[in-house]
Amino acid sequence: MQPQPQTHQTPVAQIGEHVGIELGTKLVKDYFDAYPEQAYGHVIGRAIIDKILAQPGCEGIIIYPALNEDGRRTLVYAGVDAKRKAIVKIPIVNTDGVIRFEDAIVADRSDDDGEDPIGDAGDTAITIAW
Repeated sequence: MQPQPQTHQTPVAQIGEHVGIELGTKLVKDYFDAYPEQAYGHVIGRAIIDKILAQPGCEGIIIYPALNEDGRRTLVYAGVDAKRKAIVKIPIVNTDGVIRFEDAIVADRSDDDGEDPIGDAGDTAITIAW
């Protein structure tokens, strides 16, 4: 009997790594060069990210491309648990000890107004080269 190959998945909270400004710029520029019609970025504020990450069991954030009510591109983002499942309900314990569930945070309203999202950031702006 053959041993089953082991699959190793990085824990959700450990996904991602610092790639540096040079590689980061190259990766984004290569994408924008290949897909110029998709050359845009979104800014998401810390407050909503902190709220998502503070939900019980949240280990990371999943981000989906989307269209808003006016047909403009946007992002929808939500928390994910350790099994990489989107968190859609969170348990709440009432004062009488009864557990109920509320909708988890599913967010939108990132900022994509066509402006440089970094602003006049000098040589630290990742979009400077484009």
